Amino acid sequence: MENNNNVVTTSLEKLDRKTQEKNRRIQMKYLSSKLFSLIPPHHHHYSTKDMVTQQDQIDQAITYIEKLKERVDVLKRRKDKIIAQGTSDDSKKFMPSTSCSTIKIPMIEVRELGSTIEVILVSCLRKKFTMQEVIIILEQEGAQVVTANFSTIGDKVYYTIHAQVKITRLGVDASRVYSRLQNLIC
Repeated sequence: MENNNNVVTTSLEKLDRKTQEKNRRIQMKYLSSKLFSLIPPHHHHYSTKDMVTQQDQIDQAITYIEKLKERVDVLKRRKDKIIAQGTSDDSKKFMPSTSCSTIKIPMIEVRELGSTIEVILVSCLRKKFTMQEVIIILEQEGAQVVTANFSTIGDKVYYTIHAQVKITRLGVDASRVYSRLQNLIC
């Protein structure tokens, strides 16, 4: 009788381990598909007809995360450089905060990054434009603003705007955006 109980216990343990393993696989599949869904469609490296394995999805997520890390590092270095330019001269610490002297103001930079556009503006506190006007120009040129941030350091205002191209095959003319922003700001 005791031997019979051991067989039942052993088969229950095997069944329990199989169930646990099945639940673990289901959970991993759910988590990997959730991770893959966070990657923007324009970063997927497959056509709609291709069968994408779970390993391919994870590899694409890793690649995307690494690209984001590189982008963050580049932006941090650029921010540090801009801040260093604004505070490198000790004599400027004693100037009134209403002057815009260290960087040629206003500064406009428009970058095309695949199907995204990055706009960086630096202006005085006494600016003659609003963020809304800049966003309207981007939208009129075929981009949809994803994020828009600004920060004030001393007497300068730094704007960073990221926009997504609405219709990828048409794109957005970065030089046209630049000239329209220059007309608005200068």
